[in-house]
Amino acid sequence: MVSISKGKRFPCALTIAGSDSSGGAGIQADLKTFAALRVYGASVITAITAQNTRGVHEVYALPPDIVKQQLDAILNDLSVQAAKTGMLYTSEIIDVVADAIEAMKIPLVVDPIIRAKSGTLLIREEAFEKLVKRLIPIATVVTPNVPEAEKITGMRIKSSEDAEKAAKAIVDMGAKAAVVKGGHLGGNVVTDILYFDGRFRYYVSERIDTKNTHGTGCVFSAAIAAELAKGREIPKAVRIAKDIVTIAIKYGLDVGGGIGPVDPMAFVYREAERALVLQNIDAAIRILERADGLFELIPEVGSNLVMAVEHCMGAMDVAGIPGRIVRAGERIVVTACPTFGASRHVANYVLVAMKYDPNVRAAMNIKYSEEIINVCKELGWKVSFYDRSKEPPEVKKIEGRSTIWGADVAIKALGQVPDVIYHRGDWGKEPMTIILGKDAIDVVNKILRLLNALKEGAKKDYV
Repeated sequence: MVSISKGKRFPCALTIAGSDSSGGAGIQADLKTFAALRVYGASVITAITAQNTRGVHEVYALPPDIVKQQLDAILNDLSVQAAKTGMLYTSEIIDVVADAIEAMKIPLVVDPIIRAKSGTLLIREEAFEKLVKRLIPIATVVTPNVPEAEKITGMRIKSSEDAEKAAKAIVDMGAKAAVVKGGHLGGNVVTDILYFDGRFRYYVSERIDTKNTHGTGCVFSAAIAAELAKGREIPKAVRIAKDIVTIAIKYGLDVGGGIGPVDPMAFVYREAERALVLQNIDAAIRILERADGLFELIPEVGSNLVMAVEHCMGAMDVAGIPGRIVRAGERIVVTACPTFGASRHVANYVLVAMKYDPNVRAAMNIKYSEEIINVCKELGWKVSFYDRSKEPPEVKKIEGRSTIWGADVAIKALGQVPDVIYHRGDWGKEPMTIILGKDAIDVVNKILRLLNALKEGAKKDYV
């Protein structure tokens, strides 16, 4: 008989919320988020909803005694380190939940849900008053959006300054901390404002243009609860939750005919894929190192071979070669193993390309010549160009912005992401050719085709 050690206790978080039959919010979204953050998830269902991406069609609040029995069953067996509340439809349910949390003395995240995205009320009026009186005073973190914060505080919130006042007011009601989410305030960025321990902290992200935002608040509050269950401090837990929900929104799922759900598992997919990206670049490098005559394509500044993860959020999700690929006599030298965040300029081409075509995730820069560009065209590749001499002054003065601007200009000029982007340089800037592809091996195979075509052309010229 094999004896298996239990090892250290796994962190456990509890969600007390409604069930979303479409799987995008409520209990279902919370459990996905817990799993994504490697926290064991337990659940107490407070209500059953009949809903899909188009809206909530029916709500059935479970009897308070059934909610209590679920809580008792969990708390008599599992060691719960943190909890969160979502949909709490009746005053009686709130009383049951508040009694249990007070007895447990664990961190509590309160997501004060009022309405579904479709507008359906998910809490009765008298129940919301009970939530404010009983749950907010015992909450570790309260996570309202702007309409919810207005309802709690009675304030009008039209600016970040108003959101600050509301967050402080909620803490004055007894909560340890409050995060007023900025999604309803408009603008190109979304700023969530945390008030905790007498000071404000700001969590900023780029606004993502998408209709698929169902479950955003659930994922955010569940992520905070998961991190609190691990023992994180509140500001760090909110920072992680902000990152998780931003990725979840960016890679929301276009399912159904209405407001699609965000994807909390996108974080897991991104982390899992990082190893695969490094393996792909490493295999591509092995191919490059065996290529005869490749040194002739390496520019004076060196080359870099980069590849992004599928769920890419920025340069730190693009792997490249620290120190680049350089020419040493008649061979190439790869100066280090690939790592994430090692490239900026070549990575920018990929980051811009992925905005237009998510399948184009890799690139490598090689030297420029008219011959190289002509051969690329003869191979039937899509080729585009940008003129660095026309770069706007406001772009030129910011390091790293030139390649972003240039890639965008070249892609828009062609109307699609090309196989090749090139420029003829500028004062103090070497001309360059960028080969793009779906992954690092695809890019390298294109470069080998180009190299062979150049050699064949040289033979013909010689004959």
